[in-house]
Amino acid sequence: MNRLFDILNTIAAKLDIIADKLDRIALPTPQSDKTFNDFSQYYFDTFRKRKVTPYTFQKDMARYKAHILPTIGDIPLNELKPDSIQALLDTLENRPKTAHEIFTLINVICKMAIKHHYITHNPCDVLILPDYEKQHGKALSRDEEKRLLAITADTAFQTIFAVALYTCMRPNEYKTAKIDGAFIVARNSKQKDGKEHFKRIPICPMLAPYLNGITRIPYIPIKRLRYALHDYLPAHKLYDFRTTFYTRCQECGVTDLARKLFVGHSLGTLQTAYTDVSDEYLIAEAQKLNY
Repeated sequence: MNRLFDILNTIAAKLDIIADKLDRIALPTPQSDKTFNDFSQYYFDTFRKRKVTPYTFQKDMARYKAHILPTIGDIPLNELKPDSIQALLDTLENRPKTAHEIFTLINVICKMAIKHHYITHNPCDVLILPDYEKQHGKALSRDEEKRLLAITADTAFQTIFAVALYTCMRPNEYKTAKIDGAFIVARNSKQKDGKEHFKRIPICPMLAPYLNGITRIPYIPIKRLRYALHDYLPAHKLYDFRTTFYTRCQECGVTDLARKLFVGHSLGTLQTAYTDVSDEYLIAEAQKLNY
């Protein structure tokens, strides 16, 4: 019994020593010499620029400079409180999409600041955002497809609208689109590994007639395309072309794998699929788009 007490006393003594040493350890404390803008610029230059596409980075910087920098940029990072951010979001009550975009950007910056030990808590955790339901595209009917392409006959608008309808490119990808044999090749604007990726969409039977005699896809600025589409089909937006293509793929029996490759979704196995799937397979699947 005495032996047991000796062992317990020894353990207790060692625990006291460990506790004393832990008390002496200086925990990292938030630094006060950084403003929110100081750290934000560091985050953008060191991390954000390498993680997102140039297009996304440009949009992020525009939102930051227009909304975040003028309101909370000069606040010391470790003094940034939820009420300051909430006040900014409240000014965007009538623009819920923008409010959510601003919140997402501030939130990711604050999370990175925590990892760098500049702050200990995320002020975004208690914020209230305006209701916002992301709007998905509305597919054109087949009659609307025909009407749009007929109205724009013999113009560059017809070529661009046809390419947009039958390749599922995002509007900001139109500028990079090129004809490469049996394919349309365009830079995938949604890859996030800092590298440049291209998607290859076969020229389907619905698109082929609009590319006869054409070796280069004309480019029209997105703003002009939006105005033109509004004149022709005021109920639709450019992004509706992606929904239309996706819908037609489903209606025509295009396989799920081919559809994802055509659309350019960033899924877990996408890179493997790009290298393993043959051109013949993609062309065969695209041939189903004939209605």
